[in-house]
Amino acid sequence: MSDDVNERGRRVTDRAELSEEERDEIISEVTRRRSLRGVALVVVAVVGITFSAFQLWIAARGTIFEATLPLFGEFRLFALQQLQVNTVHVTFALVLAFLLFPTSRGDGFVVRRLARVEPAVRARFGDDHPLTRAVARLAGLVRWAALDPHMNRVAPVDVALIGLALLPMHYTVTQFEEIQHIAFRRFDDTIGVHEMYPILTPVVSAFEAVGVPLGDVSWAFVLGVLGILLVLEATRRTLGLLLMTLVGSFIVYAYWGYLIPRDSAIGALAIQPDTWANIVFNLWYNVEAGVFSTPVSVSVRFIYIFILFGAFLEMSGAGKWFIDLAYSATGTRKGGPAKASVVSSGFMGMLSGSSIANTVTTGAFTIPLMKRSGYSPEFSGAVESSSSSGGQMLPPVMGAAAFLIVEFTGWPYADVIIAATLPAIAFFFGMWVMVHFEAVRGGIGGLPRSELPDVRSKLRTGWFYLIPIVLLVYFLVVARFSINRAGWFTIVSVVALIAVVAAYDEQTRLPLLGSIAALYLAHLGAFVTVGGGLLDAIGVLLGTGTPGDGLTLGEAATAAAADLGTIAILVSVAFLLARPGAEAPLLELEDDVEDAARESARAIGRPGLADNVAYRLGTFVLKSMDSGARTATTVVIAVAAAGVVPGVISVTGLGPNLAALIDAVSGGSMLTLLVLTGIASIIFGMGMPTTAMYIILVAMLGAPIEQTGIAILAGHLFILYFGLMADVTPPVAVAAFAGAGVAKAEEMKTAIIAFLLSLNKVLVPFAFVFSPGIMFLRRGDEGWRVMGWADFADVGFVLTEVAIPVVGMFLGVYALGVTIIGYQFSSVSQVRRALYSIASILLMVPEIPLLLAEAVLALLGIPSALLLFSITFPLRVVGLVMLVVLTHDNRSRSIRGTGVESTATAPGDA
Repeated sequence: MSDDVNERGRRVTDRAELSEEERDEIISEVTRRRSLRGVALVVVAVVGITFSAFQLWIAARGTIFEATLPLFGEFRLFALQQLQVNTVHVTFALVLAFLLFPTSRGDGFVVRRLARVEPAVRARFGDDHPLTRAVARLAGLVRWAALDPHMNRVAPVDVALIGLALLPMHYTVTQFEEIQHIAFRRFDDTIGVHEMYPILTPVVSAFEAVGVPLGDVSWAFVLGVLGILLVLEATRRTLGLLLMTLVGSFIVYAYWGYLIPRDSAIGALAIQPDTWANIVFNLWYNVEAGVFSTPVSVSVRFIYIFILFGAFLEMSGAGKWFIDLAYSATGTRKGGPAKASVVSSGFMGMLSGSSIANTVTTGAFTIPLMKRSGYSPEFSGAVESSSSSGGQMLPPVMGAAAFLIVEFTGWPYADVIIAATLPAIAFFFGMWVMVHFEAVRGGIGGLPRSELPDVRSKLRTGWFYLIPIVLLVYFLVVARFSINRAGWFTIVSVVALIAVVAAYDEQTRLPLLGSIAALYLAHLGAFVTVGGGLLDAIGVLLGTGTPGDGLTLGEAATAAAADLGTIAILVSVAFLLARPGAEAPLLELEDDVEDAARESARAIGRPGLADNVAYRLGTFVLKSMDSGARTATTVVIAVAAAGVVPGVISVTGLGPNLAALIDAVSGGSMLTLLVLTGIASIIFGMGMPTTAMYIILVAMLGAPIEQTGIAILAGHLFILYFGLMADVTPPVAVAAFAGAGVAKAEEMKTAIIAFLLSLNKVLVPFAFVFSPGIMFLRRGDEGWRVMGWADFADVGFVLTEVAIPVVGMFLGVYALGVTIIGYQFSSVSQVRRALYSIASILLMVPEIPLLLAEAVLALLGIPSALLLFSITFPLRVVGLVMLVVLTHDNRSRSIRGTGVESTATAPGDA
């Protein structure tokens, strides 16, 4: 019976879903990414899979690349230094960027102006004139070489740039000793181009013959300049002109910033003169500043591996299962489809770290169902985009920015996710409240139970998808593994899980699980007896190995558990190969994996392989690696480009002067500084990945925020929250526009509604900055720290600094939801909406009106200190009383049926 219900739910869902072609078209349009076919698609896949394999090796084995051969032992192939690893990492991203993103589609400002030349020449000289024909041929050559109007081909310019991108990497990997020399003597006495590549000696000689001393130019300097320019070009392609211009401006400032008059209004920005040799070294050949600095190091160690984990989990079918589960649990409730969208989009956004991609992929399923249940297209697209952008603040993964926070603050990852939990829950609680009020106002019910998957059936057939998330939390919080090590083990667990599911059926259940258990026990016994794994024990038995000291049973169990995933994979693959015609009743991979299996099987002339479970499992692994690399490309380019900004600030000594200037602009006011930081975060975040925005803002505003006494973790999360607002803030609002594309809705109206629905991202950060107890932070003798169990025993502290602010935050979020939607139990008039908003502020952040009062008193010459619990608590009580009175009045109006209709009939009309 449950299977029939599931099938009916699936048929209904399929009719409501956006087609894959439409989804790909929207993603391509919003992200400006090509849709490749044929050889180009294969090349991208090969590069992407190699990129992921490189990162997986680093996560598992570090930067030493070695091989182990049976009977011959271990051989070290090569070891890479951090600069070399970072260079290879960025080069992979550059190659993929030039493959996936076009130079121009032919609709840009420069191209449109150049396109006028040929018609002008033709009109002036006629069609048959030699100049007209020459200009026409030149224009055709340029179009062929650089333009890609249909976003479906790799142009010759892209191939040339890929070749150029490989040159700096080759030099860094092969000439590291000279780079160490550059650190002390810059580019003096370094090899020239003809020395590096003797084949180019005739070219160099020809240039010198005409007076160009090319032989005297340092090849390392040329490659440094080339590398920086390639990063700027890749930034323009993937992230737009804004970030490229910003980064380029900082490079220009590093050389010409000394020209700023020191007696001018911005005299604090004047710096000492510098040379291009010093600038290029610091921006390209240095891991302490510039392109390969901390942001890229974090990407190498943390960000990429978790993007890859998200890709593996999504391709395994977990995303689809979680969406189904969310609809099963909430779909029948009032406004159920929107509530399910809030839950599922938050979960998927947490893993993907991309507001746009998650809005389109998850929204292709959720938005049509929201529309069918009665929500307007604009509201449906706004809910999806707002929830998807909020996913990046949701623990335990929190997208890519969480790992940057760990690196820049120095706080342990476990402390970061503990501190971020309640604010994130408050945001999604606010989303839930608002979609509920909208449903009540519109009389929007849930979907019939007959059209939804059965909850118990879904849990029974897909509960195992939760195992990787549980293991991730265990590895990070309980076992305290390093972040990249935890990511590696979690990816292995995903692959092992899917391999077991692929091999599992009624016939193989006992032998499959029994074989895994037997091999694990044998592995454990080997650690106990010879101090090594099963292969070591076999070597001892064959006489090719030497036994070591055995481990204790507990140590052996732990060591063997580390290889349990590998054992499960090997056993499962063996079962699959032994039964090529077997079916996998529990295996439901992502549609992209199934499509890739069919297309690749057809391409090699064996379409029947698409039904082979082992072949589908292999496709799942490779497709996940490819997808992870594609997703990571934009992030890697973003962190590489954004690293230039803090690099310039540190190298030029601008930091203290910039902090002084910001302090002068803010007038020393904490509230003004926070407001300016929030506005700057939104502006810098428009059209930019959150990671790039975060790096730039922390470099410029991090020090001034810390000097105010704010907990460093609260300050960094404050920047993150406001940066995420940029994804739904007009006029850019990239995530909201993506949601509008899926919903086939009006773009600007969708963006306005998404902005209003996301206003929790504005007030919640102010709440946890002024009340750090919301994040479980407490100031001790050595500074701020996450509360321990002993702190919770301090009832007075917990009540005043944690419990009351947390309750106030959630009640304030509720009041803000009424304000935005304009409906509670009945319609809310404009005056009452204003009162609800005041109640929201008093409940969440009573410090804001108090700081404003302090400023007014200061102007009158009256010193004051109002940020005291004895003052903030009564204000929260006032806010609570206002909320209770307004709610009672609104409910009474609903009961009497005399509710006053609000002039705003939708959030976008507010």
